[in-house]
Amino acid sequence: MKHAAGTLAFIARFVVLGLAVAFVIGLFWPGSGERLRARFGVATVPVAPTTTTHMGNGPVSYADAVAIAAPSVVNIYANKLVTEPAVRMYDNPVLQQLFGGQPTTYQHSEQTLGSGVIVSAQGQGYVLTNNHVIAHAKDIQVLLYDGRIANATLVGADEETDLAVLKINASNLPVIRMADQQPLRAGDVVLAIGNPLGLNQTVTMGIVSAVERQLNSGSAEEFIQTDAAINLGNSGGALINTQGELVGINTLLISKAYGAEGIGFAIPVATARKVLDQLIATGHVVRGWLGADYAFVPVAANGGLPAAARGVEVTEVYPGGPAAQAGIKPHDILLRIGDDDILDPADLRRREAALKPGSTVEVSGLRNGAALHVEVTLTQRPPTNASPSSGE
Repeated sequence: MKHAAGTLAFIARFVVLGLAVAFVIGLFWPGSGERLRARFGVATVPVAPTTTTHMGNGPVSYADAVAIAAPSVVNIYANKLVTEPAVRMYDNPVLQQLFGGQPTTYQHSEQTLGSGVIVSAQGQGYVLTNNHVIAHAKDIQVLLYDGRIANATLVGADEETDLAVLKINASNLPVIRMADQQPLRAGDVVLAIGNPLGLNQTVTMGIVSAVERQLNSGSAEEFIQTDAAINLGNSGGALINTQGELVGINTLLISKAYGAEGIGFAIPVATARKVLDQLIATGHVVRGWLGADYAFVPVAANGGLPAAARGVEVTEVYPGGPAAQAGIKPHDILLRIGDDDILDPADLRRREAALKPGSTVEVSGLRNGAALHVEVTLTQRPPTNASPSSGE
């Protein structure tokens, strides 16, 4: 037993001595271990360096994107003549005491601040902005990025999308680059460029909060929701992505008076491009109209529908409209228009708006569980103050 213990102690001393010698050799001759292993043919296993991977890192600065897009964003000053009621007082004190005054009106000038985006330099330049910025303006001036001022004339406006196109006579105009068909997603970084409160070329940053927001149940148009700061004067300005491409036209914010914080809206570039083309070509936007209002299919009605169908329920039919003439009635379930399935009310409104007035399309669905197929000849959508009928 004592012999074994002595042997172990002897081995331990030599191991400690060997480690100490190896430490000293490695300290003063760092490459000696590799040379010895190579001399005796001992392979070494390389160790991969440890790296920290950060997924989804964005750029440190968005200055390059701003530099690309900012020269295409302009300031708009729309001068309007506003008429307001007033009371004209009599010169005679007795008449003033008896009658108070005489109703009248007075006019005064008012200037609206806004923003716009240069979208074309062909011939004269075209600027896209919001309709509410230039509505009822007697003259419109555009301040360009380089300090030039140009008078603008109205080419056309569309109240439903709140878009308008202006024409300016200027040369060497920087045209903004529109984003391709890559869809926006909630969480994408966006930048708003405009003229808030007269503060020229202000940039704010945020993310896309949501897409396909429908703000009016009777409209086919959808909006981008963003928390990028949009203030008075930003209307008509550019919402861009991190490559400096136009993804939307800033149009609306929800005020803090409603308890809202960081809720703004922009018109998607795809919608803006379609409206732009029509306004330049004809001065107005033409949309197809079926002549009915819709709602989601109620749960009770789902029992008689195919499993994959979504569709809409007709809630109201406009007297004398295309749907009424085709025999469509309230409570009918519409499932297809032409060759396309109807997903929901917003989807049907988009599809009918895209059809040319005067065209005929087959609409199919269910009425009291029985198949329904009708041919509908669309007309041009009338002003939104038309009155529908909810009767049977």
